[in-house]
Amino acid sequence: MKTYLRLLGFAGRWLHYLPEYIAVVLLSVIFGAINFSLLIPLLNVMFGQAEAGAVQSFPEPSLSLSYVTALFQYWFQRILQQQGQIGALTFVCLAMLSCVVLANLFRYLGQRILVRMGTRLIQNMRRAVYEKLLMAHAAFFHRQKKGDLLSVLSHDIQEVEHSLVTTIRVFFREPLSILAYLTLLFLISPKLTLFTILTIPAGAAVIGWVTRRLQRYSGQVQPMLGQVLSHAEETVSGAKVIRAYGAEQQRLWEFERLNEGSRQLAKRIQNLKELASPLSETLAVFVVAVIVIYGGTLVLKGTEGLTASAFVAYIAVFSQLIPPAKNLTSAVSNIQRGLAAGRRILQLTQTRVELHEAADAIAKDSFDEAIEYRSVSFGYEQQRYALRQVSVRIEKGKVIALVGPSGSGKTTFADLLPRFYDPTEGQILLDGVDLRRLRLRDLRKLIAIVTQDAVLFHDTVLRNITLGDERPDRERAIAAARLAHAHDFIMNLEGGYNAVIGDRGMRLSGGERQRLTIARAIYKNAPILILDEATSSLDAASEQLVQEALQRLMANRTSIVIAHRLSTIQRADEILVLEHGRIVERGTHDTLMQQRGLYYRLVSLQKFYDKSGQTIATNLQA
Repeated sequence: MKTYLRLLGFAGRWLHYLPEYIAVVLLSVIFGAINFSLLIPLLNVMFGQAEAGAVQSFPEPSLSLSYVTALFQYWFQRILQQQGQIGALTFVCLAMLSCVVLANLFRYLGQRILVRMGTRLIQNMRRAVYEKLLMAHAAFFHRQKKGDLLSVLSHDIQEVEHSLVTTIRVFFREPLSILAYLTLLFLISPKLTLFTILTIPAGAAVIGWVTRRLQRYSGQVQPMLGQVLSHAEETVSGAKVIRAYGAEQQRLWEFERLNEGSRQLAKRIQNLKELASPLSETLAVFVVAVIVIYGGTLVLKGTEGLTASAFVAYIAVFSQLIPPAKNLTSAVSNIQRGLAAGRRILQLTQTRVELHEAADAIAKDSFDEAIEYRSVSFGYEQQRYALRQVSVRIEKGKVIALVGPSGSGKTTFADLLPRFYDPTEGQILLDGVDLRRLRLRDLRKLIAIVTQDAVLFHDTVLRNITLGDERPDRERAIAAARLAHAHDFIMNLEGGYNAVIGDRGMRLSGGERQRLTIARAIYKNAPILILDEATSSLDAASEQLVQEALQRLMANRTSIVIAHRLSTIQRADEILVLEHGRIVERGTHDTLMQQRGLYYRLVSLQKFYDKSGQTIATNLQA
């Protein structure tokens, strides 16, 4: 119940909807019950059992069932006397039609309220999940599969919306319907109704068994679907590699294994759901048969005052108990699936935020002096450190290059500066202020990043270059593209700067994508640059152009460079050589070459080729 109420909280002021909904549902149920109560006088007229009596005086108005009954009897007797049985039959039919119209009108109004509530719920829930994905700590994505996250954002939210709205309708409307029809049954024949109630527990026990089985399987559906989606997402992302290594059949076999598991689970759940309906219907017919035998005996004996017309009406009213009872049974299975999906949504939305901004965070809009790492250590997991006791001071305007073998901690060093992570030990200072004391948004405005993988979005060229700018400056974007040597190929696109570049920029070549990300960094015009293998995917001609642009970009800026083209390293003010998370060497290119240490060995692995009078260095593996 606690989970259910927490999920309802996404609908906003959901208590605001309930009084309105309960009112229209109550009116719908009342008019529905009145409609069936009119069967007795209708059948009496048709069987020729309606007898005209003395017309009573017009009843005094009041909010009671007796007033409604007396009002109907007044008009019924009056019409029966004045117009005969044909007129009475017409009157009853018109009364029934009016009740049906009013019952369905209020039912429709109730559905409108639920639709308003359900759409608000799903909107707020999606927003909460998406905000969590935007703001989650970087380590969060190391622990989660993309397929699982996308499944929560799509299928789980739809499941919760369907479950909650359905159960609100069922748990408010159906009990009221059952109560109204039971009351009507008691009014027709108390003895027969008590007998009917005694036959219900046996059926409820059978339905309960089905419900418990459904509850057990429902919690397994979404994790299985998440695995299927994750596998499919990996296949789409790695399509080239899969084909290159001939792994199509291997991937297909793995997908078939997951797909078959999902099918088997879905089959069990669907079979149980389909079993619930025929079971409840069979039990209902069994109960009706027992009622017909017992009630028919009462009618034939004539000892309980139960007429044939009243008994036929009793059976008709009892038949109306079956749909709400079946709906309640289905709702129990639906809510179990919805709650299972809801728990995953709540678990995601309430994931602990590992990066916190101080309540008294300091605003900062400039970088004036230096960046300082003081005895910084960081571990993605306990006892597994990516950086160990790193201390370095980076003066404003300096270019620092990070060198080292794979896994030495270079990217981690750079990721700590914009606070994608916080140090496990030590502190990082910007102009003498701990990064954790600065406003996070202000800190990141001071930093531009170009990564090895060109991250672009399914949007226009202009919006990709001006990413994060709420008021994009087109002229400034064009100037940035020119500096990145991207303007020419952009103008060759259909639509130019308004061209949509496709999912992850797939309409562009690798070099073009990378030049767009460099244009984005130039456009941001931040005082601190992080270049993480920024030229790794460029061909020789493009590299030369971009290197020139990067050199102009780095002028008068503080740069941390992990892109180990020799030309960049040679120009660095200081090179930090990392191994196993520690700084093992530091100095300029010439100094480190003279030491003949790790840096010297790494540089010696590079091969140089002289083409057209230009020396082109291969990537120093990082």
